[in-house]
Amino acid sequence: MTSIRRSVPADWDDQVDLFAIVKLDSGGFVRGWNLGAELIKGYTEDEIIGSHFSRFYREEARRRGVPDDLLAAAQRDGHVEDTGWRVRNDGSEFWARVTISAIRNDRGQVLGFVKIVRDLTTEKQAADERAAARRTFAHDLLSPATALGGYLDLLADELGTDHRLLSRAREASEHILAMAGALTADMGARVDRGRRRTTFDVIARSAVSLVLPGDGPGRVVFGQMDAVPVCADVLGLRRAVANVLENAAKYSGDVIDIDAFETDEGAAVRVHDRGRGIHPDDLAGITHEGQRGRLADAADGGQGIGLASVQRIVGEHGGILRITSTPGAGTTVTVTIPRTDDAQGC
Repeated sequence: MTSIRRSVPADWDDQVDLFAIVKLDSGGFVRGWNLGAELIKGYTEDEIIGSHFSRFYREEARRRGVPDDLLAAAQRDGHVEDTGWRVRNDGSEFWARVTISAIRNDRGQVLGFVKIVRDLTTEKQAADERAAARRTFAHDLLSPATALGGYLDLLADELGTDHRLLSRAREASEHILAMAGALTADMGARVDRGRRRTTFDVIARSAVSLVLPGDGPGRVVFGQMDAVPVCADVLGLRRAVANVLENAAKYSGDVIDIDAFETDEGAAVRVHDRGRGIHPDDLAGITHEGQRGRLADAADGGQGIGLASVQRIVGEHGGILRITSTPGAGTTVTVTIPRTDDAQGC
């Protein structure tokens, strides 16, 4: 890695060297570079000033226009968050959580952007190891649970299917199987399990069936449901939409609106509820693991990992997660991932 040149005061270093703070002009070219950026990305200030920030992205992400899409989203919405792989000066990769905020003048014109980057590679590696252990546990649990169901079938041949205790045992067995299956699907929600071609509306409808199997017709209103083709880890992306729906159902007693449609950025699914909402000061960090927001109540349950999981899965698909909310009026969550052209494979 290129040697690091410390060129900022020590008191500033002590506070910000864990974060890369990058100043961009309105075209996305680097105009400012702090010590944290040098340490994380491996470029000295002289090496990087004047370069386009797309230099930090994988070639595949550049081909899909991800850097420009993020700038456009920040310009439109004020700020955008993204989590995914980034590239250092020496070619090595790190797992980053990125926030890009637009800087405007008094007339509302965008003068540039501030990009804040945190290297979460160590945390991701630890999380991947925990997920692998949980996937192994879920897989191992399925075998005895399935065997138990088989033994109960044999008992039914002897005792009759209407035996009271046998019925209770069968219900418990089916519950264990359902929990193991859900845990396997959740822990397997990773793109390295393989992608396949589908449409985003199908994923959205299956997420509704997963979260609200009996209440769907009464709780969910399907609006525009376009069959936009995508190449996706179907189970992972379904779990992401399901997490959004679970939050909507938990924090709102009213109907939930869901739409699937195409935008200039790709295929999108939007979930809107009329519930409690999220405090404005919590929006920027609500997708961080363990963050539940100040409007959450202890009785709600949960550990603040649902939206963090959504952000991770969407990032692995090269997509963008947007959340807008008004306290007392509801929340809108939009998941956008690249669409797949008919001629493209998967």
